[in-house]
Amino acid sequence: MSLNITIDLKNMYYNRYMNKQNSELKKAGLKATLPRIKIMEILESTAIQEEAHFSAEDIYKALLQNGENIGLASVYRVLTQFEAAGMVKKHHFEGSHAVYEVVEEHHEHMVDLETGKVLEFQDDELIKKLHEIANKSGYQLVDHNLVLHVKKDK
Repeated sequence: MSLNITIDLKNMYYNRYMNKQNSELKKAGLKATLPRIKIMEILESTAIQEEAHFSAEDIYKALLQNGENIGLASVYRVLTQFEAAGMVKKHHFEGSHAVYEVVEEHHEHMVDLETGKVLEFQDDELIKKLHEIANKSGYQLVDHNLVLHVKKDK
């Protein structure tokens, strides 16, 4: 009896997860194909980790490790579709190839010049100051892209 309950709970959570994936893709005007779902799973599973910026090759390797048969060309195609739909953001940090992250709340980036590590941070005062600068010049801040290039204090 308890085995059936466990299986039913797993199925219930899996179905909820898949419905969420399908609705996110549909909202973006994309059909829920297996490659799109699997790639979004990889991206979302990394969104809660410290390092949430991954290249197409990183995603491809993760898919291979998970036993998925999705080619590198398909990964690039899906990432391009996700970017066009506003689901992911593409970055070109100093000295690195393109990396992607799931679009969530706005944040800024710091790139450690010695290690290449990308750190994320939020600062409401900084955003307020950026709006003030634009307003003083007679403009409204619509979007911005701020990357700080840093190195550790010795």
